[in-house]
Amino acid sequence: MVVRSTAAPPTPWSRNLAEPEIHRTAYIHSFSNIIGDVVISPNVIVAPGTSIRADEGTPFYIGENTNIQDGVVIHGLEQGRVIGDDQKEYSVWVGNNTCITHMALIHGPAYVGDDCFIGFRSTVFNARVGAGCIVMMHALIENVEIPPGKYIPSGAVITTQQQADRLPDVQADDKEFAHHVVGINQALRAGYLCAEDNICIAPIRDEMNKSYTSTNLNGFERSNQVSSNRLGEATVDQVRYLLQQGYKIGTEHVDERRFRTGSWSSCQPIEARSLDQAIAALEGCLTEHSGEYVRLFGIDTKDRRRILETIIQRPNGAVQGPTSFKAPSRQTTSYSSNGNGSGYSSGSLGTETVDQVRQLLAGGFKIGTEHVDERRFRTGSWQSCQPINSTSANQVIAALEECMTQHQGEYVRLIGIDPKAKRRVLESIIQRPNGPVAASTSPKTVGSSYAASSASTSSVTSSSLSSEVIDQIRQLLAGGFKISAEHVDQRRFRTGSWSSCGQIESRSERDIVAALESYLAEYQGEYVRLIGIDPKAKRRVLESIIQRP
Repeated sequence: MVVRSTAAPPTPWSRNLAEPEIHRTAYIHSFSNIIGDVVISPNVIVAPGTSIRADEGTPFYIGENTNIQDGVVIHGLEQGRVIGDDQKEYSVWVGNNTCITHMALIHGPAYVGDDCFIGFRSTVFNARVGAGCIVMMHALIENVEIPPGKYIPSGAVITTQQQADRLPDVQADDKEFAHHVVGINQALRAGYLCAEDNICIAPIRDEMNKSYTSTNLNGFERSNQVSSNRLGEATVDQVRYLLQQGYKIGTEHVDERRFRTGSWSSCQPIEARSLDQAIAALEGCLTEHSGEYVRLFGIDTKDRRRILETIIQRPNGAVQGPTSFKAPSRQTTSYSSNGNGSGYSSGSLGTETVDQVRQLLAGGFKIGTEHVDERRFRTGSWQSCQPINSTSANQVIAALEECMTQHQGEYVRLIGIDPKAKRRVLESIIQRPNGPVAASTSPKTVGSSYAASSASTSSVTSSSLSSEVIDQIRQLLAGGFKISAEHVDQRRFRTGSWSSCGQIESRSERDIVAALESYLAEYQGEYVRLIGIDPKAKRRVLESIIQRP
């Protein structure tokens, strides 16, 4: 990727020739211009036709996961300054998870906080826009400070503080829209990076070039030419797999109100034994129940259980099946229901993960999920799955399994979020590229599971730490990360008030394991978690609980 980034030109007010600092996980389109002292954080996408020019006002900061869309201009006055979240002075600060959409103008001095949305052709000049604000299209914000969480309608002109203080609060639907835009742009970033990586794009091209001849598999006539106007290729592949394996296919639907209680109703039975008939029946169910959730599942008539349950339509009408389908090596999911969802069980998630979910919900925490492929795992470039807004354990577990199904062959981790403190209280890997993480048999070890390295020759073992934790330590050291640990008692666990166990300065795997074992012994009856730290970026790349009360 050829990025058009250049140093700031020498001027009467600056001769430092500062150059942009662009993180390796960011995607900068070659038709954009990045000039001068600009920090581009991880997972940022800068679209074609943008101009981020720190040649007069300087420096600029663009936060993680932010997207700068086509035609955006970011510039600043020479003397203008705002205070960034790191308490340093900037000409322009743009926070994390923020959308600066098509043709918007951000002119410093300007501050745009985390999780903001700046709509098409809107202008922010000599102003601060607080975290979580949504600015719609063709708005002007000048010489004011917008409090966090405010909604600025299209065409609004906000030039006095009195106008800013009277703005309405952002609603839940607005937040969901902004989050959706972030997710779309993260997918675009990953796609653009893949398109420029021969290792990533070659298998996709090979798949496209495969012949479309019919093949008879297990007595079932497979025709790759079968397609659907409404169902994605991955869903068609899932239906094909189920029929090949001799399973029946079922569908259910539920409206938004009953979705939270798990009160699904069956669509018309699908008796078809050919792929095109099954696809036609599925499309009929989607059409009949547009505006509702619809899910697809396979039925094992011998064991009388469901497999591969997947939501394929949501109330907004979007048919949103998995992005890819990989035939499982074994049956991984089973469900039982008493009609209201309270009889839910999971074969993909271990009992400890289910217990984690229930404990987080009981503590008032929100739950999220993230995924990452093996190549980006070392850089910590995780991407969010679909938001989980439910407080029902059944629905949360179903959403977790849906994320795991959609991202087979990748790492998936469970996130516990304290909505009041706006911080994470738990990060736990529940799937790795070779399949779901098995439940831990030890009551003292609950943590992320990593694929064991077959090339490793280390003989370090531990009576207190599981082999998976030792593998975590080994991979963190191999990646050049530092290792630390924190502890908290049960009462403070709910508030996320962790305390450091002390610094581990050694780079020896054996010494680190010994130090962690001493922490486990010292803080028996408490939670202890392993911390991985990127010393260059000064951020955490891993938080994994390795002991609980």
